[in-house]
Amino acid sequence: QVQLVESGGGLVQAGGSLRLSCVASGTISSINSMGWYRQAPGKQRELVATITTRESITNYADSVKGRFTISRDRAKNTVYLQMNSLKPEDTAVYHCHAIAYIMNYWGQGTQVTVSS
Repeated sequence: QVQLVESGGGLVQAGGSLRLSCVASGTISSINSMGWYRQAPGKQRELVATITTRESITNYADSVKGRFTISRDRAKNTVYLQMNSLKPEDTAVYHCHAIAYIMNYWGQGTQVTVSS
């Protein structure tokens, strides 16, 4: 079992920055990759960024490339999402995600609101 707890969301003006954090606990050694997804009102959940736990290979949605950076701190079992140049269309609930063996785990989510 893996538990994920997000933090760092909030309200920011367009052009501003936020950093999200996701702390993993439980069977950490079983995690293959972690990432962030987001879901805006009335829309489907979409991938934002992922990072593999061994090689730290990253992947980003086209809509956030060049603005968002995903990283991880092994010692703290934490994954970060640095979000710069935020746009109103980035407004959503951001969920941390982990894949451990073949199981998917989700955090509760943290709200990010970008005002124009």
